[in-house]
Amino acid sequence: MSSPYNTIKLTYDEGLSGNLATITLSRPEKRNAISKEMIEELLSVLGALETGPARVVMITGEGRAFCSGMDLDSLKALAGQPADENFADARRTASLFRRLWSYPKPLIAAVNGAALAGGCGIATLCDFTLAAPEAVFGYTEVRVGFIPALVALYLERQVGEKIARDLLLTGRVLSPDESRALGLVTRVVPAGELLSTARDVAATLIANSPGAITATKRLLVRSSEAEIDRRIEMAIAASVAIRATPDFAEGLAAFLEKRQPRWSGR
Repeated sequence: MSSPYNTIKLTYDEGLSGNLATITLSRPEKRNAISKEMIEELLSVLGALETGPARVVMITGEGRAFCSGMDLDSLKALAGQPADENFADARRTASLFRRLWSYPKPLIAAVNGAALAGGCGIATLCDFTLAAPEAVFGYTEVRVGFIPALVALYLERQVGEKIARDLLLTGRVLSPDESRALGLVTRVVPAGELLSTARDVAATLIANSPGAITATKRLLVRSSEAEIDRRIEMAIAASVAIRATPDFAEGLAAFLEKRQPRWSGR
């Protein structure tokens, strides 16, 4: 039977009686970069899994990267899109991050390689983030004149405002060990043990009461969701506004032309 998805793969772990579902980001030739289609497929599969029998969901990447952020075609499209399309694009990405943050079943990210920009958001919004030594993490949007608005509110909650300012303003890339020290990564494991460790975590979760886990996750979300939703609307507006600036156009052009940007400060 052919897969209903083009940018992801869905499999079930028979050793755990199908209770672990694995979503593999599957654009290895693009370093699993995020496209509109990938976001839509992730939202679709997460919806299907929420009502399905699997009790734990793992997300990993095919090939050498976990997810390198937005793909080049999507980046190119941003510069010429009208405002309504930019709002739709920002809201689509915001919906994915919100869905990951509030997902009722446990999510495990098995980060096998680079997790950058939006890919870093996907990795760190999961309940458990396991990283191979080859993995790197970074919110690198400012390097191309963009703003990490849609993930900033979650990052600040995870690591605190001071560290969030450091990571978001510098756009620097972190090793797995530093990411763990900052609270972005749960555990660093040898590459050859990444998936087996994720399965061990899943087995621990599966042994617990599914009702209690769902209720616990709901309690954690409920205490913050009103504030999160308010800030999401602010973040969407900020994400759209930055796309109309000369610095965004220059940063995007410099990135695509593989040269240093010439910033104007506007």
